[in-house]
Amino acid sequence: MATVLQNLPVRKYDAVVIGAGGSGLRAALQLSEAGLKVAVLSKVFPTRSHTVAAQGGVGAALGNMGEDNWLWHMYDTVKGSDWLGDQDAIEFMCREAPQAVIELEHFGMPFDRNDDGTIYQRPFGGHSMNFGERPVQRSCCAADRTGHAMLHTLYQRNVRANTQFFVEWMALDVIRDASGQVLGVTALEMETGEISILQARATLFATGGAGRIFWSTTNAFINTGDGLGMAARAGIPLEDMEFWQFHPTGVAGAGVLITEGVRGEGGYLLNKNGERFMERYAPNLKDLASRDVVARAMATEIKEGRGAGKEGDCVLLKLDHLGPEVIDKRLPGIREIAKKFANVDPIKDPIPVVPTVHYMMGGIPTNYRGEVVVPMGGNPNAVVPGFYAAGECACASVHGANRLGTNSLTDLLVFGKASGDSIIRYLRENPGHKDLPKDAADQTLSRLSRLENQKGGEDVAEVAKDMRRTMQAHCGVFRFPDLLSEGVTKIKAVAERAARTGIKDKSKVFNTARVEALELDNLIEVARSTMISADARKESRGAHDRADCHDTPENPNGRNDKEWLKHTMWYRDGDRLEYKAVNLQPMSTESIELKVRSY
Repeated sequence: MATVLQNLPVRKYDAVVIGAGGSGLRAALQLSEAGLKVAVLSKVFPTRSHTVAAQGGVGAALGNMGEDNWLWHMYDTVKGSDWLGDQDAIEFMCREAPQAVIELEHFGMPFDRNDDGTIYQRPFGGHSMNFGERPVQRSCCAADRTGHAMLHTLYQRNVRANTQFFVEWMALDVIRDASGQVLGVTALEMETGEISILQARATLFATGGAGRIFWSTTNAFINTGDGLGMAARAGIPLEDMEFWQFHPTGVAGAGVLITEGVRGEGGYLLNKNGERFMERYAPNLKDLASRDVVARAMATEIKEGRGAGKEGDCVLLKLDHLGPEVIDKRLPGIREIAKKFANVDPIKDPIPVVPTVHYMMGGIPTNYRGEVVVPMGGNPNAVVPGFYAAGECACASVHGANRLGTNSLTDLLVFGKASGDSIIRYLRENPGHKDLPKDAADQTLSRLSRLENQKGGEDVAEVAKDMRRTMQAHCGVFRFPDLLSEGVTKIKAVAERAARTGIKDKSKVFNTARVEALELDNLIEVARSTMISADARKESRGAHDRADCHDTPENPNGRNDKEWLKHTMWYRDGDRLEYKAVNLQPMSTESIELKVRSY
C-alpha cells in the first residue's frame, strides 16, 4: 500500500484475478507457481465459489471405459453448440482436456476409481463415440460432488504456492487508460466498506455466471454477473448473451440442481402416464440427448398436459431401479438433495423435476488463449492489452448456442491454465507497471455517491424482483416474438429504475444493502444484453428456440445458417448490436461441416 490516488489506497500486483472458482484458482496457481505476485479477490471463501455446486464431472476423452478420442469429443461439442461454437477454441479445449484432468489428478483430486486404479468415467448427455454412433463414458467424476472436490484441490495447491487471497472483497470497476489497456480494478472490502485500487500489470476476470437475472435458477445468490457488468461499463461488448441453458432437471419448486449424472448412471424421465417420453424426441440418445433438446421435450410434455404432480407442472426422474448400492456410491448427494428439497427418497420414489435456468453460454469475448478480444480498427478480434477472462464469464466460444454437460468444468480447467500461460508471456514482454490515470476511480466513486445520496430512490429488492420476473416471463425455454419485443420495453424500463436506486442504510460496515445495490448494477447489464440480443436473433438455434422460427426444408429445426451463423456482440452504449462470423476452421483437423442436429 505504497501510494494513494483519489484518497484511495493503491495495492500493486503482477496479476489480479477476480473470482476464486475453478478457472480463477487454476489460473492463479499457474501464475503463483511462475513466481509472480498474485492477488485473488472473492466475494466468498474460495471453496464456497459456485464451482462447488458442479456435480456430474469433467469431460475428457481419457478412454478409461472403452475407446474414445478427442476428435469425437470435439464433434459432440460442435454439434452440441449447434455450430455456433468457434472450432479452433473447441479443438483446443478437447485436445487439452485429458492432460488437464491428469494434472488435476496429480494435484490430489479424489476421483472415483475403476478396479485397475484408473479414473472412473460415466456417460453424459450429448457425448458419443465415433461421431454420434452411440453413447460413450467420458465424464471424469468424484461421485456427484466433482466441483466440490475440484475447488478444495485447487485451493490447497494455491495455499501451497502462496497465492494471496482477498476474501469477502468485491471488484467494482475496471481501470483502463487512454490507450484502452486494463490496469487493474477498484474493489470494496465488504467487511469495512472501504474502497481500494488494485493495480495490476494483468487482470483476469473469472467471475462466473449471472443466473440471478432469472426468477428460477440453479445458480447461487453470488452469481450476479459482476465481471460482465464491469466489462460492459468499460466499453467491452458482451457476446452471444441470448443463449442461456435451461438444465432439464432442477428440483420442481426449488430450482436445486439434479445432475445429469443421474441419467448417465441409468436414470430416466417419465411423464404422468409413466411413459419414457424422450424416446419420441431423441430416439438414439433418449434421456442422454443434449440439454436443450431434453429441456424442450420436458416443457412440451408439461404444456400438452402430460406433466406430473398436483399442478401437472413437472415430470418425474426415476432412479429407484438402480438400487441402493449404486445410488449411495455414485449419487449420495442427489439422494440428500431429493430428501431435503423434494421430500422424496429416490431409492423408493421418483424426483419431481422441471427445466431451470442453469448456465450462460455467452460472456466477455475471448480467444482460446484467454485474451479478451473486441472488434477494433477493422480487426474483429483485436486483443485488449492486459485483460483476460476464463470460465463461465468468458465466451471463447466453445459452448456456442448450447453447452454439453461436463464441458463447463473442462472449460474452466483448460482456459484457466491457458489464460495463466498467456499472462506469463505478456508480463515477460511488458515489464513494470504503467501509471494509473488520475481519474482511475471516478466511475466507482460516482456510483457509490449515487447510491448514498439518492433521495427517494427506488428500492433495490423491488427492482431486482421485477427484473427477474420480466426475464422469466419473456425469455424462457420457448420464446415468442411478441413476448420478446414486449420484454425489451419492460427490461429497459427496469434498467432506468435500477439507475435510480438508493440505499437507506449509510453505514459502511457489513452493509449487505450496499453490496446488493452494486450487484444489481451488474445484473441489469446482463439482463438488458440478454433480452435485446434474443429479440434480435430471428432463428431457433440451440437453447434459443423462437416460436416463429419453425422447421422448414431451407432451415432445419428453425436454424437459419445463411443469415444467422454469427456471434452477437452487444454494446452497453445505446444497446447497440453488432455481429461477427463464427470460426468454422479448427486448428489442425478438418472443419466439422454443418448439418441437421438430431439425437
